[in-house]
Amino acid sequence: MPITPATAAHSSSSNGTAEAILLELVDENGVTTGTAEKLAAHQPPGQLHRAFSVFLFDDHGRLLLQQRALAKYHSPGVWSNTCCGHPYPGEAPFAAAARRTYEELGISPSLLAEAGTVRYNHPDPASGLVEQEFNHLFVGLVQTSPRPDPEEVAATAFVTAAELAKRHARDTFSSWFTTVLDAARPAVRELTGPSAGW
Repeated sequence: MPITPATAAHSSSSNGTAEAILLELVDENGVTTGTAEKLAAHQPPGQLHRAFSVFLFDDHGRLLLQQRALAKYHSPGVWSNTCCGHPYPGEAPFAAAARRTYEELGISPSLLAEAGTVRYNHPDPASGLVEQEFNHLFVGLVQTSPRPDPEEVAATAFVTAAELAKRHARDTFSSWFTTVLDAARPAVRELTGPSAGW
């Protein structure tokens, strides 16, 4: 991964210990107000922070889902959208979305476009953590097979809209999944066309 001013400050320190991961705190309009350590920002009642969610589709209009790795401290083992995460303080959400998609799934979108923002407050009953997020949405296309990092992703699946409905009724999904998908739907429909059924 290329080192940029935003990522250089978040690499492991010289003595081999991982530095604290900082998130960018924002107000209700998405204006940066400060920073907070990642876990602290998710402790109840949660601190409003910047996040992103990516929805990538193949040439057949199928959505790439990921199942979060079982070792994750937040929402382990649940299914969710292609990729989601948090920009580093000062990192553009678009750059963060592209960076994390590659880090988690080993793929670079052939197209990635902004799809608006959504603000939500979702407690996670299983972990007790809270998602207070100002989320930047992105939709795009992928034309290569995922090569997921097993520390981040347990499994992947490409699904049609109908297949997603069946899977959503059967499997456990992230607390934020429906909110971010519904907010991104206008851009998803524009990207995939009416025949894809999104």
